[in-house]
Parts: sequence; structure tokens; C-alpha cells
Amino acid sequence: MTLITPDWPAPAHVVAFSTTRESGDLARPGVLEGFPAPRVKQVHGKRVVVADGLEDGTEADAVFTRQPEIVCRVETADCLPVLLSNRAGTEVAAVHAGWRGLVAGILEAALASMASPPGDVVAWIGPAISQACYEVGGELREAFLEGADKGQRAAVDACFLPRGAKYLADLPALARLRLEARGVLGVSGGGLCTYTDARRFHSWRRDGQAAGRIVSGIAMLPVGAQSHT
Repeated sequence: MTLITPDWPAPAHVVAFSTTRESGDLARPGVLEGFPAPRVKQVHGKRVVVADGLEDGTEADAVFTRQPEIVCRVETADCLPVLLSNRAGTEVAAVHAGWRGLVAGILEAALASMASPPGDVVAWIGPAISQACYEVGGELREAFLEGADKGQRAAVDACFLPRGAKYLADLPALARLRLEARGVLGVSGGGLCTYTDARRFHSWRRDGQAAGRIVSGIAMLPVGAQSHT
């Protein structure tokens, strides 16, 4: 079973992962077997819900918890999976962030759901489409520029490389900028491309309706436990 394990400064009792084609979308680290993992209906919005007792099919694009032994999970196939943990490992969240969700403020909403200040939060950006493969129209660039903090407009603009009448957009970099604008400085990941790595990852842009889904999840073990992953 081949899972992607984040390389990030989360506490040892916080377990995070993304699935691959090799692992299958039902896979998870062994230490999480038996934990509930509610599946939300993702709608590219900014609703955040609590995982505890959550019913499958609830509309949301981020799930968080302060309880151990519950998996917060999202599904992607080019969009960004963003996993969050505070440095103490007492609250975690999983976020589905496509461009619409980023513009709507899903990352900011997820951070607001956490009791910890953003400076005490670390983030990992999982497998997603890379800039070289993500061609978009000018309206998407304008949407990000309009929503950018004044001091970040130049940095946001730099995330769009002109290609003819269109642009190549760097979604991981745009997410990183939005996290940093809210005070999250411990941002890792963002280097795994779903489109180019067909052996490991599903991609909507590459495979269309035939694309499967990557599941990214995060959970806390009881305090003092080690993940051993």
C-alpha cells in the first residue's frame, strides 16, 4: 500500500496522508483503521463543518475536529487538499480548495474554525495540478487579484504566467499566499502534480469523467501515542 505521508512539523500523534492509485481511495494508515471518516459533499464553497457525529453527504468543503480518533477527509482530482494542525496537535482540519473555494475564502474559514491563532497552525498542501498544466482564463486571474490583500497583489499576479490569451495558474502558490496572509507561516508541500504523475494520481483535467479521486485525511491519536507511519 503506497500512501503519501506529509513531511511537515505536525506533532507525532497527528497522522496525515493522501491516497494514490496504488493504494486505492479506501486506504489509510493502519493506526487509523476503525476511526470514523465522514464523507462530505464538496460544492466548491466555504462551509466548514465539525467531523464529530457528521453524517455522510453533508455539504461542506472543510472538516475539522478537536477530538482524537476521527478522520477529517476530503477528495480531490486536481484541486488542492490542504491539511491543517495546530502545533500542539489538539485540533486538525482537512480542506478541499479549488480555485472557486480559494476565492470564496475556504482557507480563511477553516482557520477561523480553529481555536488556535494562525501563527500556531501548520499546513500541508497535498497532490494537485501544477502551474505548468493548469491553463485558465483572465477572469480567474482577475478574481484572485480582486480578493488579494493590498500588499500581496504583486505576488498574486506573479502566480499567473501569460500563455497567449490565457494564463498558467499556480494554485499551490496562491493557497500558500492566502495562508501566509492570515499568519500561517509553517506551510509545507505543494510539489506533487496530479496531471503529470499519471502513475500515482488521478487528474480531472487529464482523465475527465474517468478520473477517480485522491483522498486526503488527517486525524489525532490519543495524546502521547505515536503514529509510526
